[in-house]
Amino acid sequence: MLSVERGQRLKLEGLAKVDWPLEVSLVVRGPATYDFSCFGVDRENKLSDDRYMVFYNQLRSPQGEISLQLGHNEAKFTVALSSLPPQIEKLVFTVNLDDQLAGHMQQISSQSVTLEQRGVKLAQLELRGSDFQVERAVIALELYLKDGIWRANFVGQGFKGGLAELLKFYGGEEEAEPKNISPQREETPPPSPVGVSKGVSLEKKLAQEAPELAPLARSLGLTLAKRNLDDCLAKVALVMDASGSMYNSYRDGTVQAILNRIFPLALRFDDDGELDFWFFATKAKRMPNVTLQNYRTIIPKRFANLTMALGACNDEIPVLDEVIATYRASKLPAYVVFISDGGISKTKAISNRLLEATSLPIFWQFVGVRGSNYGILEHLESLEGRSIDNTSFFTMDDFATVADNVLYDRLLERFPQWLQEARRQKII
Repeated sequence: MLSVERGQRLKLEGLAKVDWPLEVSLVVRGPATYDFSCFGVDRENKLSDDRYMVFYNQLRSPQGEISLQLGHNEAKFTVALSSLPPQIEKLVFTVNLDDQLAGHMQQISSQSVTLEQRGVKLAQLELRGSDFQVERAVIALELYLKDGIWRANFVGQGFKGGLAELLKFYGGEEEAEPKNISPQREETPPPSPVGVSKGVSLEKKLAQEAPELAPLARSLGLTLAKRNLDDCLAKVALVMDASGSMYNSYRDGTVQAILNRIFPLALRFDDDGELDFWFFATKAKRMPNVTLQNYRTIIPKRFANLTMALGACNDEIPVLDEVIATYRASKLPAYVVFISDGGISKTKAISNRLLEATSLPIFWQFVGVRGSNYGILEHLESLEGRSIDNTSFFTMDDFATVADNVLYDRLLERFPQWLQEARRQKII
């Protein structure tokens, strides 16, 4: 492996096979949390297509030419240079302090930038905190095309701003050599395009711990912003039909997909970031709360055992009673997603439970999935005797695959109005 110095440039020919994927590994040892990004820029040194910004909130470029794997304060980018679109002539790899944290790069103990191919380390740059002063970011490496030849520049130079300033630099009008970058901050710095919010923090966490959920959290965040629910606090529950007719939905992964898509609601709304969870068939069974540690395994592999334990037929009353008892005295509103494939017949009993719950801090979002004969659920708007509309129902047979924005718009269509009216009536 070649040990390189700051600012050293190398032709990739002879060092690596350009037609093979390359890996760029960035590792920081320091007292804070550090973010990693790759900017694909054009010949004007501008990020002209933001799909080629790969970071915690967007882990791959459109065709996977650039992809990112994250660990704690370390990242590995995999790059297929020969597959990049012709307008992308440079890839810039950066490290920056989390925008929510104070500090600077002088506080790190070490930072390494390693170029690898198929597990073989080709070249590495080692940096120390003493290499920096008050900078909050580092442009670590550039892979760039010049005269038809791909080259590497181990820049290793500090940047006074954080991620927002990096984005501004690569999307703005100024041009400068990376090693001399020291843009002046405006008196009122522009907000970071990625935002600093609970939602962004969640997306960063999911990118590391549950990457398949990160795009869902991002789409959910847009819906929450649109419906003024960014700061909403609520308990979130999922009630899942486990009657015999649900067999195919468990077997083909639909139920797991439903849980995956509801779970981000709890991560955003819930004060403990956990999803309350029930199965129901003839009987009800409350499960352990869904967390990032168990969401992949809480759906049983053997559906037959679950059905045998709960009974093959559906009876909504026991689980409705349990949910009502659970949230009757809740200090937070409860948002309950109730999944059923139909066959509902206990019209009077269900109506009575929903009428009883009118004065309680519970909103019921019923969803029909792959079924029929939804009974009273299809006529909730005509349910008389309520001081507040505490229910909503829609069917969505493609719940597991429908576009994220469509799903979250449907799920949260009626909830904001209920919240507003429940506050007015001092139910919550």
